Amino acid sequence: MPVEMLTYAELGERLRISPEAARSLVKRHRFPRSRSNDGKTLVHVDLTEISHSPITRTSQAPAGHQVVTALKEHIATLQADLLEMKAIAGSHRSDFERECNRTNKLLAELLKANVETVAAREKAAHLEGRLSTVKQPWRRRLAEAFTHIPLEAIRWNIGRTARSN
Repeated sequence: MPVEMLTYAELGERLRISPEAARSLVKRHRFPRSRSNDGKTLVHVDLTEISHSPITRTSQAPAGHQVVTALKEHIATLQADLLEMKAIAGSHRSDFERECNRTNKLLAELLKANVETVAAREKAAHLEGRLSTVKQPWRRRLAEAFTHIPLEAIRWNIGRTARSN
């Protein structure tokens, strides 16, 4: 049961762990600590009391390399998908423009037909009015003709005929 005073780096070498892992092990077990003259932390530890077996881990460099490779492959796949979507969007855009042109032509035809319809209705109403006057008896038409003459024209004509006599 010899108690030794070791730094975190020395303890890590003895237990075959990193100095950071040795530091957390000391905190977890609440081993007494003190400062040396050079400012390093010394741990009072009995190595026989510590039952620590380091876990062997695979190096993380190949795993990191695999992640980077997988991400690069995923980026390449996404870029290919993006090009495909751009081609599809281009074809949809041409369809949209073609339909816009078709709609504009149909709208122009509709407006022209509307103008023609309004003109035809006006002409039909005018002809219907003239037809209704033709269907009236000749006396009524004559009376209406005289009622539509302005009074000034009648006075002028009467005055003219009176002067000429």
